[in-house]
Amino acid sequence: MTLKSTIYKASLQIADMDRHHYQDHSFTLAQHPSETLRRMMVRVLAYAIYAHDDLSFTKGLCADDEPELWHVQPDNTIDIWIELGTPDTKRIKKACSRARQAILLCYGDNAVSVWWKQNERLFSAFDNLTVIQISDEDCDALEQLVQRTMHLSVNRQDNQFMISNEDTTVDVTPSALQGKF
Repeated sequence: MTLKSTIYKASLQIADMDRHHYQDHSFTLAQHPSETLRRMMVRVLAYAIYAHDDLSFTKGLCADDEPELWHVQPDNTIDIWIELGTPDTKRIKKACSRARQAILLCYGDNAVSVWWKQNERLFSAFDNLTVIQISDEDCDALEQLVQRTMHLSVNRQDNQFMISNEDTTVDVTPSALQGKF
């Protein structure tokens, strides 16, 4: 028997002082049976960091040829390609060759440090690649916000994020390993 995805509803009220983006966004998230809540919330954070009317979630773990999120122009030009975790270098090369801007949000402190040491030199050749690390502590904080229906306020200033629901407020400070965000 095949396990089904768990469906979450999210609405984000974004006040992004760094990018001057002030808007509400609503979407439905399908958590793949093999996806952790941590990974799902990193997807939500990725959306908050790069929020745009045309930014959309893809099939994610169900599709090898798509990123987690992307912004595609009407002419099928990919403006933004967003990946999560510590993917294979071939996947990053593909993202950098197909998109104007490729973004990777890494999480898992120990795994990221080893992975980054192995790949930093190779990735430095890509001018359109941004690599952002989310600490384990910040991922733990994001998991506190999980609800089947999430109403989150996201405030960003100086690349620091204050994310809150009705009960909890967490601070998340991603760090750039390569590029600016």
